[in-house]
Amino acid sequence: MNTTHSNPVARLRWRIGGLMGAGVLINYFDRISISVAGPQLQQAFNLTPADLGLLFSAFFWSYALLQIPAGIVLDRYGVTRVGRWGAFLWGLASTITACASGFAGIFAARLLLGIAEAPSFPANAKATGMWFPRSERATSTALFDAAAKFSNVIGVPLVALAVVHLGWRWGFGIVALLSFAYFAAFYLIYRDPSRHPALTREEHDYIRHNGATPENQSPVHAAGMLAYLLGSRKVWGLSLGFAAYGYCFYLFLTWLPGYLVQTMHMSILKSAGYAAIPWLCATVADLVVGGWLIDHLIARGRDENLVRKSVLLVGMTAGLAVFGATTTTDPVIAITWISIALSGLAAAAPVGWSLPSLIAPQGGVGTVGGIMNFANNMMGAVAPIVTGIIVGQTQSFTNAFIVAGVVLLAGMASFLFLLGRIEPLPEPPTRGNGSGAGLKPAA
Repeated sequence: MNTTHSNPVARLRWRIGGLMGAGVLINYFDRISISVAGPQLQQAFNLTPADLGLLFSAFFWSYALLQIPAGIVLDRYGVTRVGRWGAFLWGLASTITACASGFAGIFAARLLLGIAEAPSFPANAKATGMWFPRSERATSTALFDAAAKFSNVIGVPLVALAVVHLGWRWGFGIVALLSFAYFAAFYLIYRDPSRHPALTREEHDYIRHNGATPENQSPVHAAGMLAYLLGSRKVWGLSLGFAAYGYCFYLFLTWLPGYLVQTMHMSILKSAGYAAIPWLCATVADLVVGGWLIDHLIARGRDENLVRKSVLLVGMTAGLAVFGATTTTDPVIAITWISIALSGLAAAAPVGWSLPSLIAPQGGVGTVGGIMNFANNMMGAVAPIVTGIIVGQTQSFTNAFIVAGVVLLAGMASFLFLLGRIEPLPEPPTRGNGSGAGLKPAA
């Protein structure tokens, strides 16, 4: 097996991992482009703040609601087919937005973008499970998860430059071109391992013999698999724990600039610079701690379950540093606390995204990823609303950050007591024609 590591040709799996990361980076450009172009859209179409709020939320509703169906479709039709259609539709959605003549066209395009991107993260979790052995699962997962954080460092300035200098239509047009470029790259590069012509036999054997997820479909009908997984305490533990992570992630994603403007009395331009610092720290923590360190410790013989659970729980604990930001009016100190919090959450995130491929029964990785990401992204709707209500009533972010800390504590309890050991669920029993009737919930 060591020859696989030393052979420079036998590294195709890392090219696949890089492709997954590039896809997440671009689909986050798609997501943030609407907020950057918001002021120009408001002026161009005489939109009210409520209209703008609807445009901002349109993506999240279709995206979140389709997470579980997208996971089921992935398990049925595979990453290759679903990934191609998704990438193509990303570009189409941004093209429609760039050509829209009013509110209705943009709203429909954002709904379409949510539909198109719904399979993205479950597909990445499924692909890394098939392409990487367990000993490389953390680093390969961190490649695409860190891209979501890094998009906040470079995406907003890039889209803003296009919007300011070329107009809002070109802001969406450039993102559309990037999306179609990714579609072409995905079409040419991605295949499942068993069907990839460039994968050497040595690398394929190395992947399969060291714990990669089998490519086989489940013998259980999709509805039966979903029912089985929804009856699993382990899946509920993963989903509720990751929802707590999502609450804090989306709080910072949507409210960090506003917090810096309102509480730290910064200008919008200065707040953008300060806000980039925690996301840069989060990107590094995601790759180094959530990725490299986990694989390094496991490779040195440390207990795999202990390593993953420790990083998961320690990272969530570090997220409680958000409490520190409630005790100061110094922006440097506040950003330091927030950077620690986001870095801890970012270190835990790749562990969370590696779990669907580590705990799912055969043919169920996409469905587990869909359930988990549904819970995560519902927080994309809940966290901004709850935070806005609290800040509106108290004129302070203190209680909003305290609520986030309490949610994190609940998520840690879920990971600790419901998730249990990180090990595969038993295969669901089949009866009769394999329709899944009469399945017993998993433990």
